[in-house]
Amino acid sequence: EVQLVESGGGLVQPGGSLRLSCAASGFTFDDHAFGWFRQAPGKEREREGAACISAVDGSTHYSNSVKGRFTITRDKAKNTVYLQMNNLKPEDTAVYYCSASLSSGFGCYDPDYWGQGTQVTVSS
Repeated sequence: EVQLVESGGGLVQPGGSLRLSCAASGFTFDDHAFGWFRQAPGKEREREGAACISAVDGSTHYSNSVKGRFTITRDKAKNTVYLQMNNLKPEDTAVYYCSASLSSGFGCYDPDYWGQGTQVTVSS
């Protein structure tokens, strides 16, 4: 059974940091690209991943809204993907979904698998 289990969400003040984790199981971790997608309150989930990492060489891609503040990494030994979020802003408030794609690219679009999501709230 394919599983992507996110953790690490919560409430943080503007300017603060959080690290999300995504534990993957049920498929070959090394063959997949991974991404983090966001769904803000009252909006649809974004079609493009906010942060994505390639299966081929670990190269990364970020949306303009998070570039320079968020960092996506992966730990192959633990089958886990992380999203380090710094200098958080109220507009980063969203449910964050981990995704996996059997793709040679970054996996920023139309992934094959989704996690259940974790809530991140940025508020004072």
